[in-house]
Amino acid sequence: MSWASWTTAGVYTGRGGVLTVEAGVVTGDVTVHTTWAETEARVAVQYSGASDWFTMSGSPVPCASEEESRDLHDAVVAAVREGNGATVPNLPVPPV
Repeated sequence: MSWASWTTAGVYTGRGGVLTVEAGVVTGDVTVHTTWAETEARVAVQYSGASDWFTMSGSPVPCASEEESRDLHDAVVAAVREGNGATVPNLPVPPV
């Protein structure tokens, strides 16, 4: 089984924060975590320094490779910084 994970701490949400499944909108200083396993990526956020993780709205998403999961994580961090009720963005599907 192939898997990878990516974590970025100290991300400040833009105005309007991040939309989560469990807690609604989360704002402020957060940590973003992406876990990829085989064909799927799961994205969660937590208030930096807290213990509770919240599923980011739009997660899980199909994700074909470790490289794609890293690109997804970077896109999620950018979306969180932008705010506006950020959800997991859709990445372009690479040509076959």
